[in-house]
This record gives sequence, structure tokens and C-alpha cells, in this order.
Amino acid sequence: MSGVLRVGVFGASGYTGLDLIELLAKHEAVRVVFATSNTYANQNVPGTDLHYIPSEQADLSSVDAVFLALPHKTSAQFARRAVDAGVKVIDLSADLRIDDPEVYAAWYGPHPHPELLPVPYGLPEIHRDRLRDAPIVAAPGCYATATLLGLYPLLQSNGLELTAPIIVDAKSGVSGAGRSPSERTHFVEVYGNLAPYNTGRAHRHIAEIEQEINRFGAYGSPLIFTPHLLPVDRGLMASLYVTPSYNMAADRVHNLYSNVYADEPLVHVLPPGENATLRHAVRTNLCVISVQPVTDQVVYITSVIDNLRKGASSQAVQCFNLMMGLPETMGLI
Repeated sequence: MSGVLRVGVFGASGYTGLDLIELLAKHEAVRVVFATSNTYANQNVPGTDLHYIPSEQADLSSVDAVFLALPHKTSAQFARRAVDAGVKVIDLSADLRIDDPEVYAAWYGPHPHPELLPVPYGLPEIHRDRLRDAPIVAAPGCYATATLLGLYPLLQSNGLELTAPIIVDAKSGVSGAGRSPSERTHFVEVYGNLAPYNTGRAHRHIAEIEQEINRFGAYGSPLIFTPHLLPVDRGLMASLYVTPSYNMAADRVHNLYSNVYADEPLVHVLPPGENATLRHAVRTNLCVISVQPVTDQVVYITSVIDNLRKGASSQAVQCFNLMMGLPETMGLI
């Protein structure tokens, strides 16, 4: 697609929305036409000459695509309107990530527009072909992004033992909880602390992670996933403990990851012996991965992203580029 593309951003005053605006304002093929915020209506949109408008005032006929950085349930309402108006949609909420409305309902309650499902799941490194020219895409959650990119080479090669648990020990910066203040994210509660939350099988990203894992095979063990709140503003680390299958020796796993991601511009695999840290990925659009054999049967994989970038806004732009026939990394590298 040639020419300048007109886009709108719903929920543009949240942390994800602000990063989206920053990326899109510098994107050479994009003009941001509107940015919505019911809370900050009429105030200046940072980095632009726009002012926030209420969501209901957004003119869908003025844009080619919209990014929805809205709460669950609300987002689906605007996705429906945009689709009906012939506008492409990149949804950053959970409303379109789950293929099955009944599974969605088990985690989020009744789906407001189940007729929209299923839509392509916006992990380009895994589903690139489905995203090209798609009219609507569901951007993955931040924990799901780090976890699935950390598992993908083993998943696509049938390299995981099907009956062994996949253990995910994940940690995210406070911005992952959103901009609205709460007791849990108050400075006094977070500073100098590290706290697990939504333990057991309570975190909603489990649904989409298991959905995507099971595209590669029926795993006999449930995902063991525990998120933690880090006392930092941004950044996410997923520590993965996995058991390779009989045909995948632990000392071969690093070569597998290096080969699978060799041509991926936004995924970097570190050399053997080097561990991924938050500093490798924070304020970048990358996923950085390290692979370390623990025993002959267990491998430790670290997958690190910026939760607001590769975990949300920059991945949404990556999806947008594919949807619009643009170079995939335009505006990101």
C-alpha cells in the first residue's frame, strides 16, 4: 500500500497508548488523525499537535486503521464499529485474543461480540502469514509474548516432552498494571519489594498462552505460570523451565534457537553463557532470549521484553505494517 495511512488511537493516554503515539508520530507512512481519552479530553497529546477527544467523537470515516488500547469489553464494542465501517483494527485488549467465546467467558465473562471471533493472533514471528492484509488482528498480552517467543523454537520442532510441565516464572514492571493508580502499584507498596500476584491458575494470560501452545500439540500437563510485580517502571522477564523431548538433547537447544531466529530482526538470541536481563530489552522493540542447559533433561530459557513495546505498542505497529503491506519493521528500527 502506497501513500500516507491515516490512523486513530483509542485509549491514547494510557501507558501503552502513549508509547503507540510516540511510535506512530515518527512512522514515515502514518499520520495520526485522532487520539482518544475520556479522562484527558481537550488536553494536548504529547509529541503531536493533536488534542485528546472523547472516544464517542472519533470519526471512523477519517482513518484507514485504528489501534484499540482500551479496557476489555469496551474494546470489542469499538472493534465492531470499526469493522462495520471498513476500517482495519489492531486490538491491544484481550477481547479478540481467545478463539473460543466459551473459553473467553470463563476468564473474562460473556463476550460482547463473539461473532468477531476468531481473528489472527498478532505474534508476527509465529503467525506472519496470517497477519498480511488481515482486516483485524488481536495483539497478544505482554506475558504471552515473552513466554511464547521463549517457547516457539521448541514448539515448532516438536522439541518439548508432552507430559512434562512448562514452568513460567515471570516478572513485570509496574506499568503493566496500567496508568490508573491502585494500592498494589502505590510507590510505598512496590519500592524495595517483589510480590507474586494472581498465583495458581488465576492470571488471564494463561488462556491465550495455552491456546497458542496447543496449536503445536496436545500437552498433557497444565502450564505452571506465576507472575510477579517488579519495583521498576517497565520491562518483563519470563524465566522458562522446560523438558526437551527425547529427540532434542539439551545441549542442542541453543543452536535451535539461533537458527530459528536468525532472520528475525526483532528477536535476538544471546551467545551461550550470556543471560538476558531487563537492560537488554527495556525501551527497545526487541525480544532478547538466552538459553542455558541445566541438566540433560532440563533447559532454562530467559525471554525479556519491554512490556509496553514488544509486549504491546511496538508489536501492534509490527502487526499494522504487515496488515498494510508495509515493511514489517518500518518505524521500529
